[in-house]
Amino acid sequence: MNIEALNKQFENATAEDLMQYFLREYKGEIALSSSLSYEDQVLTDMICNIDKSTRIFTLDTGRCFPETYSLIARTNARYEIAIEVFFPDHEKVEQMVREHGINLFYESIEKRHLCCQIRKLEPLARARKGLKVWICGLRRQQSVTRKDMQMVEYDEANNLIKLNPLINWTEDEVKQYVKDHGVPYNKLHDKGFPSIGCQPCTRAVEPGEDIRSGRWWWEDPDHRECGLHVK
Repeated sequence: MNIEALNKQFENATAEDLMQYFLREYKGEIALSSSLSYEDQVLTDMICNIDKSTRIFTLDTGRCFPETYSLIARTNARYEIAIEVFFPDHEKVEQMVREHGINLFYESIEKRHLCCQIRKLEPLARARKGLKVWICGLRRQQSVTRKDMQMVEYDEANNLIKLNPLINWTEDEVKQYVKDHGVPYNKLHDKGFPSIGCQPCTRAVEPGEDIRSGRWWWEDPDHRECGLHVK
């Protein structure tokens, strides 16, 4: 698989064209990892229009907003699908809380990474078993940690292709697609939450603030990733 050649091939292609190619070429070995974000909801809509049998999964960390759970149900109903939900290992969560407390993530970057490792990265690894292609809703505009990401990447750590169909999209383009296609979205977006993760680690932001500034806001911007998308 020549990643450079693929990026060149699809340099001027639409996200739909890119998706059609990969959903066809890797049928049964490709899945969308959805956080129920605007971007992932756009990709869910595209996938359901191309091949509804494609796997779509999400991670329930146990600390999600009620609005996020509602969106899972509304999305399943809208597209007549069943988003797969993966949970963390309860024994590891219980041990972590016993040793470090329920809100350990506020104390240090190391403890926050531990929480993300147990609640997100471990279940993600289980969810991706058997895959050759991992579809993500990343955009370069989202944060400084994503500005150098490509449309097609090779994830060496996990030995799979990482597909970012919306990497060049702007926030306005994403929102316009949602509006034009009647895509279900998280109601928290209407309350100042542009990026939504776990409830204790997400806050609303002021107009004009960076869209990721409400995630792990007590940390330096260069550290504001959970580990899912850091090279």
